[in-house]
Amino acid sequence: MPLITLLSMGVLWKGIDLARAPHNRVLRLLVAALLLLLGGEVLSLPEVNGAIDAATGVGVGKVAFNGIYLSGLFALFLFFSSSVRDTDTAYRRHLRINVGLLVGVLIALVIAMIATPAAMRGHSLGTPYMAEPSIASFYIIGNVYFVYAYLASALWALRYGRAASRHLGLGLWIMALGLLGLAITAVNRMILVVLRIDRPGSHEAFNTVNWSLSDWAMGIVLIGICYSACVQLITRLRSIVHHRRMYQELTPLWTALTTAYPELVLHRAPAGSTWHRLRQRSTQEQRFYRRLIECRDGLVRLSPYLTRVAPDADLARGPADQLARHITRALKLKPTTESPHAEWSAVRIASPAGNDLGADARELIAISHALRERKT
Repeated sequence: MPLITLLSMGVLWKGIDLARAPHNRVLRLLVAALLLLLGGEVLSLPEVNGAIDAATGVGVGKVAFNGIYLSGLFALFLFFSSSVRDTDTAYRRHLRINVGLLVGVLIALVIAMIATPAAMRGHSLGTPYMAEPSIASFYIIGNVYFVYAYLASALWALRYGRAASRHLGLGLWIMALGLLGLAITAVNRMILVVLRIDRPGSHEAFNTVNWSLSDWAMGIVLIGICYSACVQLITRLRSIVHHRRMYQELTPLWTALTTAYPELVLHRAPAGSTWHRLRQRSTQEQRFYRRLIECRDGLVRLSPYLTRVAPDADLARGPADQLARHITRALKLKPTTESPHAEWSAVRIASPAGNDLGADARELIAISHALRERKT
């Protein structure tokens, strides 16, 4: 149940991101992996599995669980691998190989279940009929793919962990450790199948220890996922707070300029459906960048008047308080209605010291603070 809860939260979280970027292939694979793994965990519940068997036939629930869960691991592996593949040709080749492998495994599992006598299709690892070739092959084939998927995903997680930031890398390394543990448990299940062919129900202590190891390994995977998710969430929240604060700090300058030039405000057409509004909803970062652009456009429009009120001032490098004073005077000088035939030359205003957006934002925020102080 904790895993089902966590996967549900992941599907909701990344599903919203996917709604805003539906053409992001990597994000589509991540959402598909989370959704399939969630479906597999739900199908693993005895009540759900039993209900499927009751509605269809004995063994259908087990095949459905393995098919969906294996598909989820396939999508997870593809998510990791596609994130670093830089050519579509390599990605398509990698996709064809793994799709063929997954389809072959699923077909083999279906054939094994069909070949199993109807009275034995409700089998498990504790079944006394493990010597039945179709039952033994069902577990061997399925667990071989589990080993492959767990190991491949763990190796990709380790690779990303080395390249990621310290905190995010730690979460990926923890996740990789859990995946390696799950691969070991899959190997142990194959060993148990072989041991129980001649001695049905034997080595129960080994089976108990392996289930305990599986629980611990899954717990480690959950810890790694939660740690990485928390790091991303904290980073996201810090970014939202940071951009919201800068957005608000630009308000005095933005208000003064857009009052003089209301056409600079980048209005959006009203969205239609709820789904469309969700996709088109701006993030806090986007709102801040839009306000920053509007402020910069307003200064460009106002610059001819700034040169008239301060012809000898260094408008590109002047102190923020002086620029705020010049802006106040220029706004008073600007006529309510400008002649469409007037020709003015724009000049650089408040040129930032660096070339990044952060330097530009700091420059405009300093002017905005100075304008607010003049008003108060």
